[in-house]
Amino acid sequence: MAENAMRVLVLGAYGFIGAEVVRALQTAGFSMNGLGRSAGQAARVLPGVPFVQGDLLQLSQPEDWAPLLQGVDAVVNCAGVLQDMSPGELEMVHHTAIAALGAACAERGIAVVQISAAGAGPDAGTEFMRSKGRGDAALRASGVAAWILKPGLVIGQNAYGGTRLLRMLAAVPLVQPVALADAQVQCIGMADLAAAVTAALRGDLPQGTYDLVEDQPLTLAEVLAETRVWLGFASARWQLRLPDWLLPPVAGCADLLGRLGWRSPLRTTAMAEIRSGVRGDPAPYRAAMGQGIAPLQTIYKSLSSGRAHRLDARMALLMPAAVTVLSLFWLASGLIGLWQIKAAVAVLTDAGWGSLTAKASVAFWSLADIAMGLAILWRPWAARACLGMVTVSLIYLGAATAVTPQMWADPLGPLVKVLPGLLLALITHQLLQER
Repeated sequence: MAENAMRVLVLGAYGFIGAEVVRALQTAGFSMNGLGRSAGQAARVLPGVPFVQGDLLQLSQPEDWAPLLQGVDAVVNCAGVLQDMSPGELEMVHHTAIAALGAACAERGIAVVQISAAGAGPDAGTEFMRSKGRGDAALRASGVAAWILKPGLVIGQNAYGGTRLLRMLAAVPLVQPVALADAQVQCIGMADLAAAVTAALRGDLPQGTYDLVEDQPLTLAEVLAETRVWLGFASARWQLRLPDWLLPPVAGCADLLGRLGWRSPLRTTAMAEIRSGVRGDPAPYRAAMGQGIAPLQTIYKSLSSGRAHRLDARMALLMPAAVTVLSLFWLASGLIGLWQIKAAVAVLTDAGWGSLTAKASVAFWSLADIAMGLAILWRPWAARACLGMVTVSLIYLGAATAVTPQMWADPLGPLVKVLPGLLLALITHQLLQER
């Protein structure tokens, strides 16, 4: 590893792109600092990398950046959001904070590498792309030494957003569902993206704006077919082309889930970007570097694939169903308990409980079931809700044993009723922890 005295601050350091950029720059010998909102997540993803906690929503003025830029020689911005979770979030993260960063860095002689997006600009079809374009323009206007890199669909060893959706769809057995099958897509491998950042910081890439895309576009159906081959799944017997009219209601549901914290790649912005195509001009980067971006087939040949990737794709496909089943099961359990409260109270009173105590117990635990069925739908609480389901299931098993010990005359009965739910909750909890 070559030594390099340059200290680099990476924004969004533990994200899909940011984490790989940090690792590549470390390998190249740069001294690294990361910035993001969660120190705990940073410690899990990038152990040993110095980390500064910060939120672009709170960095709207050049002076806000001053303490974060102490001792920094260059900044790489890998932060971004696909769609507003609160009013003005896109504008703040992609434009206002980046304009302030550009001004602060220009004043201090700090270089900036901006990870933008292919197609970003004032006339783009979505606010995501327009806000990205405004941030790019603000950096150029600030006079800071800047490289604006605009990647196409980023393919990496790990998966996030669009690439996770590709793997989920590729995991569907027998049939290959695909919407917008003829949309044009140009990809870039994570290694090429990280290499472009490294080249910029080393001075091997002239300052400017570059689309980082492969030479020839593919259709979305072709990208999906290549992904299926790479994962090692059997070829689909049929291709199921989903009609365009189905996309708005699906995207609307995904947007609603986004309000609950589930950042689905099926949201309206993502669908609009795929519909318009992920396209760029590879010529300027090829002219500057003497070589272009590797095509998709070459990208996949450079990445390892095995059982773990296939399992991850299948589990990602099943997780929405698992969350839905758990939510409906616990909601139904609680609602039925309230609806049939007399029958449930009778079981307890027959075991010697007082009528008031039995009613209070049934009502309390029915409401607890409903609360957990709702809690798992709110993404920040979902993993803990799964653990709550496991705990309450064990409490029910213990309480039932104390009240009606005769149920163990056939021990398989209680276990068959409890174990599937316990296992589903535990598996879902683990999947949620990995996202």
